[in-house]
Amino acid sequence: MGGDHGPSVTIPAAISFLKKQADVHLILVGLEDTLRAELKKHRAEGHPRMTVKHATEVVTMDDPLEIALRKKKDSSMRVAIELVKDGGANACVSAGNTGALMAVSRYVLKTMAGVDRPAICSIMPNQKNGPTYMLDLGANVDCEPHHLHQFAIMGSVLCSAMEGIPRPSIGLLNVGTEEIKGNDVVKATGVLLRADHERGKLNFHGNVEGNDIFKGTVDVVVCDGFVGNVTLKAVEGLSRFFKSVFTENILSIAGALLARKSLKKLNPERYNGAGLLGLKGLVFKSHGGANAFAFEWAIKRAYDAAKYDVQEQLSALIAELMPTSPDSQRQA
Repeated sequence: MGGDHGPSVTIPAAISFLKKQADVHLILVGLEDTLRAELKKHRAEGHPRMTVKHATEVVTMDDPLEIALRKKKDSSMRVAIELVKDGGANACVSAGNTGALMAVSRYVLKTMAGVDRPAICSIMPNQKNGPTYMLDLGANVDCEPHHLHQFAIMGSVLCSAMEGIPRPSIGLLNVGTEEIKGNDVVKATGVLLRADHERGKLNFHGNVEGNDIFKGTVDVVVCDGFVGNVTLKAVEGLSRFFKSVFTENILSIAGALLARKSLKKLNPERYNGAGLLGLKGLVFKSHGGANAFAFEWAIKRAYDAAKYDVQEQLSALIAELMPTSPDSQRQA
């Protein structure tokens, strides 16, 4: 029900995904009459691998967190997340209010042992024709070194599970590659990650800069949510600007047609779907303005995470690698 377009996008995406994956069942959570009306438009009311789960409320994009958490207890967002908690679904995908999704997910599912703050992780394209995993992309604006340290561990585990890389390389996003550069938080985080590297726990490459994201210098790039979200939105804006340049006149359109295959790599819609890491359940966030093609990619990311048992691997390796943090010590 969430995002800028709601069922007019999510339902066509769901139908399209079911055509490509024969081993999946989708549960559509929301206002039943609205969902069934949209399904009827697409002649998919009786689809054998699609179920409608009624929810009486919807979290809007403008709802404060308190409303989403305390007032709308039967929202489509919360019902979907509770399905994951109860084992009725392997993963939840939402294009709704990001802050509300994180807050409700954290409240319902709780965080894994040793994890202080869940992080948003997504992928970026790189010159090596592979993905660069990047986190945090907006969940945690103010971070301490141990938070970034945890993000590095979670990102490494996710990349390893999804890409089959035994020891993914990790880069700490900074204003320079030298160890002496950066603010105090980044410098202190570097000390923690280098210690893990020396112990053989993580494959820490060192500091990386913004251009390294697309070079494919490392498999995982770690930063706080402020930097990550600004980077993400800048990349999306640049991609759309680049696309507009190729529609200015006939010659540019002809050039775009010739380079169509290569330009697909720059389409942000193909990289939609960010995992909320550190929770006791799989939750994926789609961009609120996603079209059906982009939302289908978000469904695919959640499907792949469930297929490759990412949650089990996260639980096992986080328990093994995650050190005791100052936050958990204070709680104790």
